Amino acid sequence: MLESLINPSRLEKGPIKMFFIGIVYASLSLLLVKWFFSGDSVLSQYSGMIVVTFCVMFSLPFFYYIIRQEEDEDEKVFGVLGVWRIHKDAIFSFMWLFMGFIVAFSFWFIVLQDSTLFNAQIETFCSINSLGTVQSCVEGYSFAAREVITGSTTNGIRFISIIENNVYVMIFTLLLSLIFGAGAIFVLAWNASVIAAAVAIFTDHTLKGIPLGISRYMIHGLPEISAYFITALAGGIFGVGVLRNGFRGKRFVHVFENVLILLFIALIILVLSAAIEVYITPLLF
Repeated sequence: MLESLINPSRLEKGPIKMFFIGIVYASLSLLLVKWFFSGDSVLSQYSGMIVVTFCVMFSLPFFYYIIRQEEDEDEKVFGVLGVWRIHKDAIFSFMWLFMGFIVAFSFWFIVLQDSTLFNAQIETFCSINSLGTVQSCVEGYSFAAREVITGSTTNGIRFISIIENNVYVMIFTLLLSLIFGAGAIFVLAWNASVIAAAVAIFTDHTLKGIPLGISRYMIHGLPEISAYFITALAGGIFGVGVLRNGFRGKRFVHVFENVLILLFIALIILVLSAAIEVYITPLLF
C-alpha cells in the first residue's frame, strides 16, 4: 500500500521530501518490530536486523526507480562535472532519506527505552570505537563521561582503522549494488541505525540531546554516507548499463568511465571523512 501512496516519480524533483518519507519508513520499522517481535524470546535477539529489513523493504521501490532513471541520464554526460551535475539530485535524495532514518530511529529508540531494538547496532558501534566491553563502551562514549582519544600515535592508528572499515563498507556496497541494483539500500538503513544507536549513547538516552548527538556524528557522517551513496549509484548504474548494452561498444566504455569517476570521488570523500572523524570532531565534542 505504501508504494502506491508514495510515488517515487513525484519525489524526484523534491529531494527534501525524502526526509519526511525517511521518518515515516524508519518509524514504522521500529514500531512494528517493537509491537510484533519484542515479546518473542528468539526473534527479539535479532531485533536490530529485523528493523533494518523492514526499512529496506519500505524503501526499495524508490531506490530501484532512481537507479533506473540515473542510468538513462548517465549515458548522456561526460567528465567529472557532468557526472556530478546529472546525479546530484539522486545523491541529495538519498541523503535526505538517510537523515530521516536517523532522526526517527534516534527519537523512537530513546522514547521506547528498549536496548534490544538496536542490540546489533550497539555492538557494532562499540566494536569499531572501543576495545573494551559493550558496557564500558556505552559508559565511556556518553556525553557526561566521554573518553576523548588523544595522542598522535593513537589517532594515527584509529585513522587507518576507520579508513579500512570504510573501504570495506564501500566494497560491500558496490558488490550489493552490482548484484542487485537497489540492494545497497541495506547499507543506508544499517548505517543510519548504527548512528542512531551512537546518538542515544552519546545523549544518555535523553530527547533534548538528540540535536547535539546528531550534530556530533553528522559532521563526519554526512560525507561518509554520501560516499556510500555515490558507490551504490555507481554499482547500480553499471549493472543496469551492462544489462542494456552488454560488455562491448562505446556505450559500455562510456558508462564504465563514469562509474570509475564516481568511485574515485567516493574514495576521496571517505578519506576526508575519516580525517574529520579522528582529528576534528573530538575537538568540537
